[in-house]
Amino acid sequence: MTPVTTAPTTPADTPKPVKPTGDAVNVHKVRWTKAKPVSKGRKVQLTWWSGVAPCTVLDRVKVKETSRKVTITLYEGASPKAKNVSCIMIAIQKTTTVKLKKPLGKRTLVDGAKH
Repeated sequence: MTPVTTAPTTPADTPKPVKPTGDAVNVHKVRWTKAKPVSKGRKVQLTWWSGVAPCTVLDRVKVKETSRKVTITLYEGASPKAKNVSCIMIAIQKTTTVKLKKPLGKRTLVDGAKH
């Protein structure tokens, strides 16, 4: 028997950190699965399921703050570099951290893609 070797992989429970590109095409809202206040509530770390880059990239994050709630909306699309690329259909977890104008405090976090 020959030993089976495997390539090192990222653990499935470790989301891949990404930053907004601002240049995606065919942009649409994407629901996040987890939101965790960090930096004493001054930032929120979001996690969601996505596709692989350059076929699926984070275009932008919209944050709307009121005295009672913070609505965060993720927008994804395809990178302009993905024109002649074959895209594998695999789901990966991604994460990004957004800064708030004021600490979250007792305000409710709302996913803007659910509306």
